[in-house]
Amino acid sequence: MTIISSVGDHNDLRTSGAEALALEQLPDGELAELARSLRVEALRGNRKARGQAHMCEVELRRRHSATEARSREPLDLRSLEQRQRPQAWWKLW
Repeated sequence: MTIISSVGDHNDLRTSGAEALALEQLPDGELAELARSLRVEALRGNRKARGQAHMCEVELRRRHSATEARSREPLDLRSLEQRQRPQAWWKLW
């Protein structure tokens, strides 16, 4: 599966809206496998595969950061003294 068309010489790294939508519609597992296979092709010398793999990896990072931000609890900005539990006055040890 190719993501970028081979029209033009330096325009190969630019994505169209349709290509970006195609990446967004792929499940995480398929997108990760596509990125991995494109990285292997890039290591074999295919210059276009490097940019395509990068786009897949960017999409994976975007998805991961979006789900991580939703599940993260708010950051506690209180001072250390305020965040520590006060020791019970009746416990002497």
